[in-house]
Amino acid sequence: MPHTKRRRLVTTALAVSLGATALAACGSGDDSKAESGPVSLTYWTWTPGMDKVVDLWNKGPGKKEQITVTVKKQASGDTLVTKILTAHKAKKAPDLVQAEYQALPTLVSNDALADVSDDVEDVKGKFAEGVWQQTTLGTDAVYAVPQDIGPMMFYYREDLFKKYGLKVPTTWEQFAETARRLKEKAPDKDLTTFSANDSGLFAGLAQQAGAKWWTTSGDKWKVGIDDAATRKVAEFWGGLVKEGVIDNQPMYTPSWNKALNTGRQIAWVSAVWAPGTLNTAAPDTKGKWAMAPLPQWSADQDVTGSWGGSSTAVTTDSAHKEAAARFAVWLNTDHDALNALAKEGGIYPASTSAQLSGAFSNPPAYFSNQPDFYTKAADIAKTTAPASWGPNVNVAYTSFKDAFGAAAKNKSDFAAALRKMQDDTVADMKKQGFGVSR
Repeated sequence: MPHTKRRRLVTTALAVSLGATALAACGSGDDSKAESGPVSLTYWTWTPGMDKVVDLWNKGPGKKEQITVTVKKQASGDTLVTKILTAHKAKKAPDLVQAEYQALPTLVSNDALADVSDDVEDVKGKFAEGVWQQTTLGTDAVYAVPQDIGPMMFYYREDLFKKYGLKVPTTWEQFAETARRLKEKAPDKDLTTFSANDSGLFAGLAQQAGAKWWTTSGDKWKVGIDDAATRKVAEFWGGLVKEGVIDNQPMYTPSWNKALNTGRQIAWVSAVWAPGTLNTAAPDTKGKWAMAPLPQWSADQDVTGSWGGSSTAVTTDSAHKEAAARFAVWLNTDHDALNALAKEGGIYPASTSAQLSGAFSNPPAYFSNQPDFYTKAADIAKTTAPASWGPNVNVAYTSFKDAFGAAAKNKSDFAAALRKMQDDTVADMKKQGFGVSR
């Protein structure tokens, strides 16, 4: 590998370690090269209806400040990350991008995102600590403003829990006992399923247990996907699958939809956005579900994981970083902007003040039987555990789907699947030129 690339990679590893500031100056907001007069910004995003939200800016504060934003609709996930990196290599990335939290380390390690800490630090208090931490990568820098989040919670058929004399589990031990009790009373039913087709669910459960999948030590990355916390999660779910007290089929399939709609599965570990999915998957059970906090690993804990969520970031290619940062702050903290995001894009805001106002004053229509739905959701969101992402989340997620998919189908060793996920992730990082320590 060329020496210059190696140096950049090592510098990045140093920068994302706790307390490190090696990249704090690199890519920081600097509009010294900006042209005088009106500013035009381009924003790449996949959120539905974002053009209508941005119109509020262009006709309001943007007009006053002579900052116009143009939305360019994009695909989400790895497709967008690849497109951003390709554009950045040509120094033609847009001014602003929507980025999932787990994608931030990849974008930062490629020097595609600017440190906007000087322009956004004042809004830190508007977000839960665990959410804000995901945009800093544990450094003094800030690489994005949180937009939406997916705090995890427990959904269950209230009517069927009552019918079978089940109590809502508050610990994972109780969750397992509930699964067993249901199987004894109704052998044709399952409490839930373990699904390997959405890596974010497993990542969020590991996060709740205290896992830190990527950290840094000196000038090297440390991959802890098979750490004690994640092994505990894997062995717990693997045990339930092997025991046969929960299903082992993937989510989002016609079979899964039918299981939810007919009451063959009576619970789902999910996130705050679940009502929309349930409305599509199980329309006949509207008003029969309830939401509660995620079960805990010990009775004295109160913490949840995160499944999904994204941020608004300013790129290093932007000639108007300060102006872009002002828009990112407005988009994710302004009352009218957040209401519009909820209405047009269906997002659950990262801003704590927005979680109980406007569009979230009333429960989702699917949960009209639970008037305090969003009050509970806001309380749960405050307990979101910090996440620890690395530069090749996509590889880890793909390995999870393959290894855990096979383990779930065959009811085989989940611990072995976890080791495979660890090994695949480490091998890829070494291949990319990152220093890795165990």
